[in-house]
Amino acid sequence: MVLWEDYPSYSAEELIYLGFKYSPSAQLITSNRFIIEYNLAFAELFGYDLNELKGQSILRLYPTNLDFQKKGEVWGKALQKNPVYQDERFMLHKDQTVFWVNFTGRTLNQENPFELVSWTVTKISHNKAKILTKREQEIASYMANGLTSKKIANELGLSPRTVEIHRSKVMKKLDAKNIQELVSKFIQTS
Repeated sequence: MVLWEDYPSYSAEELIYLGFKYSPSAQLITSNRFIIEYNLAFAELFGYDLNELKGQSILRLYPTNLDFQKKGEVWGKALQKNPVYQDERFMLHKDQTVFWVNFTGRTLNQENPFELVSWTVTKISHNKAKILTKREQEIASYMANGLTSKKIANELGLSPRTVEIHRSKVMKKLDAKNIQELVSKFIQTS
């Protein structure tokens, strides 16, 4: 067992920071929806360097402005009722690909919930418990990344017609009229 006394050259604050920085869980701290600090796991998940996002709006991590606005409304209300809230949503990687994550946040001030928030983020490959099948989630993810049915078919080794059928089912299940609406509605189903 390693005890604090074994590391007298580090202050308690330094050890806490090292625990945050090197945690295997992707973590982020924001103030009024601007990024104050994040750890290596978060940087790796989103494809950024360790200091590249500091001072930036978290809008930079959302696929669309609409997603940023809608999630802000939902989270603001939820964090006023309970200091911890979680949901699933699409987020934007530095390479411009969209991926599905679970976000859990804890506000330090319920009266002004975005003043200071601590977040954990977990990438989700496929969530079978949702409204869409595994294949539909896969195709929805490609659609959100802007791929055509033909390109999706090539990526997945399917016929374009099969992709069109799945694409139609996804749009119908989520009652989406276009791709932007699909992304927003897919986020809301979580």
